[in-house]
Amino acid sequence: MRTIRAAAAGAVVMSLALAATACGGGSSTDGEGSNDSPKTLTYWASNQGASIEIDKKVLQPELDKFEKQTGIKVKLEVVPWSDLLNRILTATTSGQGPDVLNIGNTWSASLQATGALLPWDDANFAKIGGKDRFVASALGSTGAEGKDPAAVPLYSMAYALYYNKEIFADAGITKPPATWDELVADGKKIQAKGKQVLGAEGANVSENVHHVFTFAKQHGADFFTADGKPDFTSDGAVAAVKQYVDLMAKDKAIPVGNAEYAQNQSVSDFAKGKTAMLLWQSASANLKSQGMSEDAYGIAPVPVQSGAPGTGKQVNSMVAGINISVFKNSDNLDGATKFVKFMTSDEEQKILNTAYSSIPPVAAAQTDAAFNSPATAVLKDTLAKSAAALPQVADESQFETAVGTAVKELFADAAAGRAVTTASVKARLEKAQQQMPAA
Repeated sequence: MRTIRAAAAGAVVMSLALAATACGGGSSTDGEGSNDSPKTLTYWASNQGASIEIDKKVLQPELDKFEKQTGIKVKLEVVPWSDLLNRILTATTSGQGPDVLNIGNTWSASLQATGALLPWDDANFAKIGGKDRFVASALGSTGAEGKDPAAVPLYSMAYALYYNKEIFADAGITKPPATWDELVADGKKIQAKGKQVLGAEGANVSENVHHVFTFAKQHGADFFTADGKPDFTSDGAVAAVKQYVDLMAKDKAIPVGNAEYAQNQSVSDFAKGKTAMLLWQSASANLKSQGMSEDAYGIAPVPVQSGAPGTGKQVNSMVAGINISVFKNSDNLDGATKFVKFMTSDEEQKILNTAYSSIPPVAAAQTDAAFNSPATAVLKDTLAKSAAALPQVADESQFETAVGTAVKELFADAAAGRAVTTASVKARLEKAQQQMPAA
């Protein structure tokens, strides 16, 4: 991806349930939007590349192309992940926001609950070519079940294990680990050669949630009950968080310095050959921009407890991705819809997803040869067979903040040499659950 899905630590204090009428890039006050400004659009893009400047270089030629086709000028702002959620939440209450914006797909249900975003009913999907153009796994992270989606899939991603071939060879490791026990065992061989084992972003709350969600699935647990209530302290959830943090606290696979990482430092460490392995979403473009040759690393599925990736306890990734949404009181609703159609067209999907080493959520674009490399094959296979969507509930963004912060604090404990026990993990998760809105 990306980046840094640091879903703003302060977001929990901003109750999504209190978000008032929809907002947008125009001055419509009734929340229903208009076409009063048909020649301009404002667009908040998420930071997908290694820097904001790289994103501008990727996106501006495509926006110029759109202007040439439609006569609509798009004013671009690339918003860092550390700011994006809070910027959006502020816009939902202030009435000052863009016409079109990117959102993390895990935020879809939370932002849907504000009422600020245009619902993508059958009529609106028909304007962009129909809902059936998009793959089912991507559509599963566009809003709460039973409601019209609040967003349209733009980029699809999954986690993979990236490993340094030279470091593995020097340590006598002939294949990437398929289970967590194998990863820990390989780590001891790597450390014996003086290298760091596994990179992580311990202070990045959303990265933390993505990983502990996957571990929870492998422990047969969920962080929400079937009726959408928080359930952070089940035995499985506690075991999942402890296993992830123990990669630093007990197994010494994650370096203690990574407890403070939140700005892609683990990717840089891997690109520079300091770390043998990295768990990341669609990292190839990011690594290339930092000078790492594609021949220098391999890509494998994220490990599981035993056996092979699949469904149920064999899940090894969340369904990662970026969606594109429209504020429903935009002053250029027709233009915003045309822009979404443009960005999700087969041609643009190939261009943009190639640039970001992500997978097109548009089925026809996925068949392009550009997405049949060994690297993308792992990601496509994971999305198709062993990825699960984070809970599409209204409180999802608060969940990311509360649980992600609990994991951040546990990593800080581990880095400081304080014991990480089952009891201490449960206490942190109890505190996180108390921060959630009342049922």
